[in-house]
Amino acid sequence: MPQLGAANVLHVDMDAFFAAAEVLRRPELAGRPVIVGGTGDRGVVAAASYEARRFGVDSAMPTRRARSLCPGGVFLPADHDYYRQLSGRIMELFGRYTPLVEALSLDEAFLDVTGARRLFGAPAEIAGRIRAELARTEGLTCSVGVAPNKLLAKLASEQAKPQATPGGVRPGRGVVVVDPSEALVFLHRLPVRSLPGVGPATRRRLRDLGAGTVGELAALPTDTLIDAFGTAHGRRLAELAAAHDPRPVVAWRAPKSLSSEVTFPHDISDRSALQAEALRQADALASRLREAGCTAGTIVLKLRFGDFRTLTRSRSLARATAHAPYIARAARSLLEGLEVDAGVRLLGIGAGTLTVGGGEQLTLDEAAGGPAAALGEALDELRARFGSEVITPAGARSPATPEGAERAR
Repeated sequence: MPQLGAANVLHVDMDAFFAAAEVLRRPELAGRPVIVGGTGDRGVVAAASYEARRFGVDSAMPTRRARSLCPGGVFLPADHDYYRQLSGRIMELFGRYTPLVEALSLDEAFLDVTGARRLFGAPAEIAGRIRAELARTEGLTCSVGVAPNKLLAKLASEQAKPQATPGGVRPGRGVVVVDPSEALVFLHRLPVRSLPGVGPATRRRLRDLGAGTVGELAALPTDTLIDAFGTAHGRRLAELAAAHDPRPVVAWRAPKSLSSEVTFPHDISDRSALQAEALRQADALASRLREAGCTAGTIVLKLRFGDFRTLTRSRSLARATAHAPYIARAARSLLEGLEVDAGVRLLGIGAGTLTVGGGEQLTLDEAAGGPAAALGEALDELRARFGSEVITPAGARSPATPEGAERAR
């Protein structure tokens, strides 16, 4: 395997971001178990404060289960617009240290600080600066891993995080640095579940091979791993165990798709209510497309019924668009062809075949500030100033979108 280079890659991960963001605007919640996500019985936990994690609550857990584990918790609906605003400022802060910022989600990013040493010091010093500036300007904490590559940097940031224990919350180290000379020592002591792509099935097979730690995995011959997992997965496991990760930090990557979906508090069989929800989501999706500088060539409708049966239908558009009326027309047409009497638990709309930066081919009356373009610009400006709910399309309010419905964006 190639020799590891200098430790110039940072993985910055905000600590319990959604929950910490809620505490920012409600300081009285500091120190309490805060749980963010769908607040109904069908909801799913999006984030939990470390105080809530003491009780076993974690992300992706059903809200009903979280309530049983932590009956004294403060359950709050997710406010993705607010989190995105905070995230934008956080990513802008990262960009002051290096142009090579690869955002993985709203609350984590890789940074390549190779070219920032002369201005800001060693990577560990840059990590400390970022943590201090985030605390001062946003009142938020983060954990940072510093390492020669992405794999090690992400594993290091996990080691830097606070720890929730039954006895309390232990502060994390904040910054963990993996020196190239110590990389294998650091990596090989970790359990194999720490590696990306090692799920329960892979763990079971590795256990059968006598590999519970990454070091024990590294000691297995590559041929043995290929026999057990196939060529691609076997070689990948061997590379990970050797700390091999050649992926560069990519400053910006075009999205492959965008989507919006809602899980209803109760099953919906009223077609007009579902059509209204499709219109609301089309409007939200169009706004996100314009924000990303993309147009969509394909619209996907997703329905999940009360028995968890899931259907998806897609339609290619005659021309790529980022405008809600055309997205809604396609989604509602797809919905018309589906039977909904059994009751719909979840409805989602996705945008695929995205084109970035190519502009949208409008008809003559829509181009050059015409109705569709002007309306989109006006809506985006209003929502940027006053929030996403300041204006909604006529007909988008319905029994399908009650207060507290869980929305994933």
